[in-house]
Amino acid sequence: MSRTPRNGATARQDAAAPAREELRVPVAGGQLAVSRWPADAPDAPVVLALHGITANGLSWARVAHHLAGRVTLVAPDLRGRGRSGHLSGPYGIAAHADDMAAVVDALGVGRVVLSGHSMGAFTAALTAVRHPHLLTALLLVDGGVGFPVPVGLDPDQLISAVIGPAMRRLSMTFPDRDAYRAFWQRHPAFADHWSPWVDAYIQRDLVGEEPELRSSCSLEAVRTDGVDQLGEGVSGAVHRLPGPAVLLWAERGLMDEPQGLYDEQRLASAGLDPGLVRTRLVPGTNHYTVIVGDEGARVVARHLLAAADVAGREGPGGTRSR
Repeated sequence: MSRTPRNGATARQDAAAPAREELRVPVAGGQLAVSRWPADAPDAPVVLALHGITANGLSWARVAHHLAGRVTLVAPDLRGRGRSGHLSGPYGIAAHADDMAAVVDALGVGRVVLSGHSMGAFTAALTAVRHPHLLTALLLVDGGVGFPVPVGLDPDQLISAVIGPAMRRLSMTFPDRDAYRAFWQRHPAFADHWSPWVDAYIQRDLVGEEPELRSSCSLEAVRTDGVDQLGEGVSGAVHRLPGPAVLLWAERGLMDEPQGLYDEQRLASAGLDPGLVRTRLVPGTNHYTVIVGDEGARVVARHLLAAADVAGREGPGGTRSR
């Protein structure tokens, strides 16, 4: 495992968080890039946080800001994304779950609080099923429970129907970083919620050279993982969890539309065991701002601190039980 310090720009953005470290962690076939925000205390609990289907580990930076060194936050760039974009398959949610077991083992951190957003929530749930010895608690964020999807579409059409511009950009090139920033600033979910944390997160995605910058995401990885997470083997993991979990769900959708991935009716029809999975609405958030927006990240951080049983933590307020 190797480590490099973060750059100065990130240092200024994470004023309330500890210095971010950049790690390289061995997994099958190569190394994963991993961001780590270490806790102030060396024996503090560890949170392992997994990102969405076309995201990267810096999607968790604003959560790290609100955790403020009370726990160590570890956020990998999953296989085929970000600075792990070079890492080849096999892809699929099970492969990511096994990579997470390798990360925990390589870092020597013992058991962790496991969390995931969007596809990362499906990965976290399957990790809990495949490797139950790894975790002390599980927090799912706007993912992990199957939701209605269009039928009769090929894989690219299906994934585009669910995640929209986040999928279409994978076949695009951009002349410079400002153009990529402008692409995301036009996205309805981000338009009113831009911040240095969001900017660092989206800029980490770019690879190549001007004037042909492109997303780091492997299209094969996204296709494989997108179809995989919609299948019963993965979406059903939430019904086979080895212990209790909390699901935080965003009020609004991926395009900031009023219909989110989840609502009261969809969650009721999912057949969740209320003794196993407790659900909480995070009002005023969409699928992205539930972790990259200020209030969403604050709520996620509160729940992570509660799951880690950190003394002196803020209570998990700001949410409503179903």
